[in-house]
Amino acid sequence: MTASSPSPASSKWRISIASLQEILPPNYQQLRLVGRTVLQGEKVREAKISLALVDNPTIHRINRQFLNHDEPTDVITFPLSGPSAKVLEGELVLGVEVAIELARQRGHDPHIELALYVIHGLLHLCGYDDTSPQQRSAMRQRERHYLTLLGLPDIAERD
Repeated sequence: MTASSPSPASSKWRISIASLQEILPPNYQQLRLVGRTVLQGEKVREAKISLALVDNPTIHRINRQFLNHDEPTDVITFPLSGPSAKVLEGELVLGVEVAIELARQRGHDPHIELALYVIHGLLHLCGYDDTSPQQRSAMRQRERHYLTLLGLPDIAERD
């Protein structure tokens, strides 16, 4: 990955990662770099972000419990701070088995798929939405921007 070094503000970005699955060894360094790159690009001054890498049964249960969707999914974003909070706080739950399957279908590394999930989830925390076609298009454009900045292939969905 080729993103530039984060600015000194990165000391105000706390990104914790918990891997609650044993299917794919996490690339902690890559996940933190992705997070710092998005936070820097979105001009977030201070953040406390947690990433949880989970298996299908876990993300399925969370998806059903909180979003009433009865299936595993790629990423679920939980904002823990309000829009005007001084510190951006949130949790991203990443579906590792979904990432592996989609990466296999599309012919790329599952770690790249997980990087996209981190980008997508952080964009949600930064105020982006994907409920309308215009919002979805803007979000996909930002995803592509960060994939390019990180030197990763453009695997963002096409509208």
